[in-house]
Amino acid sequence: MSLSDLKRKKPKHKNNVVSVDDFIEDANNYAFGKKSVLDDSPKNQQSTQDFIRGLDKKTTKIYKHATFTLTQKSILQLDELSKNSGIAKSKLLRIFIDDFYQLSKTAQQKRLK
Repeated sequence: MSLSDLKRKKPKHKNNVVSVDDFIEDANNYAFGKKSVLDDSPKNQQSTQDFIRGLDKKTTKIYKHATFTLTQKSILQLDELSKNSGIAKSKLLRIFIDDFYQLSKTAQQKRLK
């Protein structure tokens, strides 16, 4: 190895300066299959509708990853419900949330007691 091998090479293309917020927003867009805000190449000139993809590739629903804590009893119950019904645990939770949301305020308060 010679010293010329250690010489810094000039980049073939100029990197644009990007703010941290723009970088994070673009990473989110990438994760959801949306158009890149930072990249203006011709392949990214299609409409945003072409890029909307959710976890379910047959729909345009977008899901967001959530982390929360459940008791061991709740986890076992959810596992059993999932196995018996053949419905994914995350879908069961969405159903339960929607059912609770549809209740009146008084019915919600009654369920929380």
